[in-house]
Amino acid sequence: MNIAILGAGNIAGSMARTLRGMKARGQNVELYAVASRDLKKAQVFAEKEGFAKAYGSYEEMLADDGVELVYVATPHSHHAEHMKLCLKYGRAILCEKAFTGNARQAEEVLAMAKEKGVFLTEAIWTRYMPSRQIINDLVASGIIGTPKVLTANLGYVIDGKERIFKPELAGGALLDLGVYTLNFASMVFGDDVVRMESSVGMMDSGVDHTENITLHYRDGKTAHLLSTAMALTDRHGVISGDKGYLVVDNINNPLVIEVYDNTRSGKPVQVVNVPEQITGYEYQVEACMRAMAAGELECSEMPHSETLHIMRVMDELRAQWNMVYPFD
Repeated sequence: MNIAILGAGNIAGSMARTLRGMKARGQNVELYAVASRDLKKAQVFAEKEGFAKAYGSYEEMLADDGVELVYVATPHSHHAEHMKLCLKYGRAILCEKAFTGNARQAEEVLAMAKEKGVFLTEAIWTRYMPSRQIINDLVASGIIGTPKVLTANLGYVIDGKERIFKPELAGGALLDLGVYTLNFASMVFGDDVVRMESSVGMMDSGVDHTENITLHYRDGKTAHLLSTAMALTDRHGVISGDKGYLVVDNINNPLVIEVYDNTRSGKPVQVVNVPEQITGYEYQVEACMRAMAAGELECSEMPHSETLHIMRVMDELRAQWNMVYPFD
């Protein structure tokens, strides 16, 4: 499959390393093209990362009939615009999270994809990783009893980055980091939330730097979520039941999952190591290839309904905080 990258920033480099690793182990991927609004930047990226073609225009790359799948790697404030451009040319899309800046944009893009019959999915990598099934299988096994409470946190010191502090880039911790805690809760506890409470810390620029979110579920479960762009956190996810608890070492890229029983010995009764990976991005590419080969227009791992749900939850949170983007 000929894969093209729209955008030539850091995350595009991560995808390039992934594709090279997939190709090296014999998978059917080709590093076909990269596009930037700066031709020189695209050429430097293509030479460094091993892409066959470089374009100084997004439209020029999308007009290339050799392109089979486009990875959208631009800031999420521009995702809607760039996905619509891909759809104009009928190109299948793997779009980096957050899917769009708000739910309205997501609805517009998904409606356009449906109308044109073009494959489209969100690249929230944790949805595609094998760790997701490992966690769900452990919970379903009953080893921690009935799950009741979930906690998850994600924090990095990134408040000085433009994409974080600028409202016009859909900045803030929520769309960059909180999206992972929300997806972690959704994957484990589902989406039947009857009440959502939150508290937030705001930057002078008008976007969030830290938030605590509590989700109350119809069946009595609760999820407590923390994300911050101002501090390093342990990134743990903990799922607690009435017979024990399960600790995920990093909700943003799980590598080890430990299970503890109710003896409080401090020693895990089971340790599961996640399979070795190239970067972790390969699973979303593989899911796209499977879905497209089967003639599907979305990935079962992250269906359009889930993308919309998460976007609507983040819109609701921003409404609670009176946090508005210029394009809202």
